[in-house]
Amino acid sequence: MQDAEETRELVSACELFAGIPGGVIAEMTSCAWTLEFMTGDVIHYEGDPITQVLLLLEGGIKKSQFGENGQEVVLRLGVPGELISEPTLSHSGRHSSTMFALRHCNALAWEVATFNAAVERIPDLQENVRAILASRLAELSQRFCEVSTQATSPRLAVRLLDLVDRIGERVDEHIELRVSQKTLGQMTGMTLNSVWNALSSWKAQGIVKLRRGIVEIHNLPHLSYCAELASRDSQLVSQTTFTNALNSFCNFEEV
Repeated sequence: MQDAEETRELVSACELFAGIPGGVIAEMTSCAWTLEFMTGDVIHYEGDPITQVLLLLEGGIKKSQFGENGQEVVLRLGVPGELISEPTLSHSGRHSSTMFALRHCNALAWEVATFNAAVERIPDLQENVRAILASRLAELSQRFCEVSTQATSPRLAVRLLDLVDRIGERVDEHIELRVSQKTLGQMTGMTLNSVWNALSSWKAQGIVKLRRGIVEIHNLPHLSYCAELASRDSQLVSQTTFTNALNSFCNFEEV
């Protein structure tokens, strides 16, 4: 459990309050309360009304959607300092995903009407909320592009690098990611077998080591190289797709 000073530092440094004066932050936190969630708790279900806006202080969450056959797609892993519920200026908004606590969590919570009133009143806060939503949308768009254009192993390398930046923990000479192979598959559109094959190949090359629920990164430059190749392939495919679409449009105009 964090002490009051650690909580103040985290809140002041979080994405929601970037560039916001300390007095405004103090005012915002004074009208919030703390919620606690245990590992495995469902924080909300997809389709539930948005009644609170949550800022994660401690722990970790995942946001998922489920297909008609029950197949889970992990949209995002949330870390401390992030806004983990969709802020909405509509009083009738609903959650677009189901959110689970991956471990013990503490979060600041605002009643949605109170939060919306503050956003409408404070231009810098409104700008931060817009930036957060734009960032989340860009992240999902990038994930869709990866699944559509990249082979499985490079796609996994890109996702591992992203997780290194967001949830990686430096331990001695390596970086640990507390994420299961099942979750990696659900984040990348890969089968569990494909994830296992890619990680096993990298393990044989000394790039990673595997433990239950943990991936250790031991050769970050090599993993970065795999991700760079994937990025080049994605850009090439996108450029080719655009060129083909442009040519088709030009041919249509000539008819």
